[in-house]
Amino acid sequence: MTRPEEDVLATAQTRGEAARASHDVVLEVENLTVGFPTDDGLVQAVRGVSYQLRRGEVLGIVGESGSGKSVTSMAVMGLLPGTARVAGSVRFDGRELIGASDAELTRIRGRRIAMIFQDPMTSLNPVYTIGYQIAEAVRAHHDVSKEAALARAAELLEIVRIPNAKARLSNYPHELSGGMRQRVVIAIAMANDPDVIIADEPTTALDVTVQAQILDALDTAREETGAAMVLITHDLGVIAGRADRVLVMYAGKPVESGSADDVFYTPRMPYSLGLLGSLPRLDRPAERLTPIPGAPPSLVNMPPGCPFTPRCPLAREVCDEQEPELAATTSPEHTAACHFSDELVGVEPEQLFRTRVTDTEALAEFVRETADLESSDLESRDNAS
Repeated sequence: MTRPEEDVLATAQTRGEAARASHDVVLEVENLTVGFPTDDGLVQAVRGVSYQLRRGEVLGIVGESGSGKSVTSMAVMGLLPGTARVAGSVRFDGRELIGASDAELTRIRGRRIAMIFQDPMTSLNPVYTIGYQIAEAVRAHHDVSKEAALARAAELLEIVRIPNAKARLSNYPHELSGGMRQRVVIAIAMANDPDVIIADEPTTALDVTVQAQILDALDTAREETGAAMVLITHDLGVIAGRADRVLVMYAGKPVESGSADDVFYTPRMPYSLGLLGSLPRLDRPAERLTPIPGAPPSLVNMPPGCPFTPRCPLAREVCDEQEPELAATTSPEHTAACHFSDELVGVEPEQLFRTRVTDTEALAEFVRETADLESSDLESRDNAS
């Protein structure tokens, strides 16, 4: 006998309490690699990512654009194109997802694992109303009537603090602001009370005040569903105070992992320290930010050694020859991929990158002086003629 619709939809409280009470691993990624064949060679987008996500936990994954954050999440969801070469293991609740059939993944996606994409305008269908799309997400996994699904949709919009929720059900995506559309996407992710929510840069292209509102909506989603969350971003400020653990990625590979306090207060990888130096801080007097010089490497036919070597002030001969693996630092839970991580104890970003920043400024001044000389030379020639 089919359970009443109310029982089918009202699962958040029971599951949420169970999730918060348990510390079991719900998602485990082990040695995940992803490559994309191109005319120039194999793009090694992900090179051995491993992490565990426990129930009710928030894992922040940070790194520059092109570091492999989004590709990792797409591989977990089974949403990569057929040409992608995926290896390794992704286990959800003990079930292997790499190599799973489309039918099995369809039962899990949206129901047990939900994803919030970067751009809500491309995530939502422009020809269907907001109410229809949320209700569709509910009915895809529950045997309920259209009316019950729409009632659930209105409830979800209220939870993410969209005013006049019932009236908004008849709106189309283009009738809402960017922040409102992102709230709708969060509501869809919450629709089936998932065990895991993957938020892939949910605050991209939003102004600061709207970013704060979206992050509050994500907190609400976690509280309502009890879900664990993977929060992907290039902005360390977004995960500060929200993530329990942080995974820093560079050139498709984890380079530091630990608790939020470990990574923020005692970073042991030069790249992590550089990211912190690029972040404005309110607890210090106004001062110039310390950028990381250079750019990330190409992921096609990568040379041996540490990929951060060309940008690293600590680089030595061994860095060109051998790529370091994650190794324990002050505790087994805090790991870093650096041959000289011990030398970073107590070091501030401006101390580490001062030499490189000075070199960059000197080069910029040289370029300006050269341009001025060329301009003066041209003027002299014009006057002589």
